[in-house]
Amino acid sequence: MRAISRRGFVGGVAATVATAVTGGRVWGFAAGAQFKVGVITDEITQDFDHACAVASNEFGMQWVELRGMWKKSLLGLSDAELADVEKTLAKYRLRVTDIASPLFKADWPGAPKSEFSPKSSAASGDVLKEQDEVLEQSVALAKRFKTDKVRCFDFWRLEDVGPYRAAIDAKLGEAADKCGRQGVMLVLENEPACNTATGREAVRTLGAVKSRWLALNWDPGNAVMRGEFDAYPVAWKMLPKERIHHCHVKNAVKGSDGKVVWSPTGTGVIDWAAQFREMAKVGYRDAVSLETHWHGGANPEDSTRTSWGGMKKALEGGGVL
Repeated sequence: MRAISRRGFVGGVAATVATAVTGGRVWGFAAGAQFKVGVITDEITQDFDHACAVASNEFGMQWVELRGMWKKSLLGLSDAELADVEKTLAKYRLRVTDIASPLFKADWPGAPKSEFSPKSSAASGDVLKEQDEVLEQSVALAKRFKTDKVRCFDFWRLEDVGPYRAAIDAKLGEAADKCGRQGVMLVLENEPACNTATGREAVRTLGAVKSRWLALNWDPGNAVMRGEFDAYPVAWKMLPKERIHHCHVKNAVKGSDGKVVWSPTGTGVIDWAAQFREMAKVGYRDAVSLETHWHGGANPEDSTRTSWGGMKKALEGGGVL
């Protein structure tokens, strides 16, 4: 993060954020608001109760995205731990935007091992069977937490996906239809380490997989990280807007060494005020979920607080808050 002066933007954001801490949901994200404004809780802290307290009492949110807590994946929690998650959500009057499942963050069977595949991961006997189990568990969690969306990916990125592309598309469609039969939508995140990483690649994938139960989790920050510096507005204009049903909010910037690095939401390549304004114009009604990723603050909570300041300013600038 050497290219970003933390002092330069934190000072301005801190004053904005400080005004929010008045012991209540001061921003008033009512149920009738156009966007479901939320945050991935583990971007704040692994302490789930504290993360929910910050989201609700300080940020004024009514929505959170569930991925992990207590240094465990949501999918790895016991029934008793899941019950504690439910109690905590009720305590802070929070609802769940989606289940941020790791579905399809896996190597495609028969293809070369991806450079993005975790080095510690051992070869599996039946990758697709394992992923079917992840899907089944994720849908069950969606039902339990009263949401109709499960996040997925497009398998670890291959240097040449061409020979496997049709089969991967078929698997995405099959999974989406399985979700659809239970009233759940599969939201595909464009992820730098996976085969659908950019807006342009998302256009291709959505065009190939026609299932109405497959939608896009639009993440322009991720697209920038993959080198798509015109993710907004150029790639955005290409996307089928009616198939965007979730959005992750973060930002990235090119550092002094030429490398692209994460940055606070209010500082970076993506003009979030303009992006939010355009989303509102096309009638977007789903979640905008803060996924900080930038770690330039004193700790994850501090970093997320700074990014929330930038996100809130962008929501106001976009005329949707």
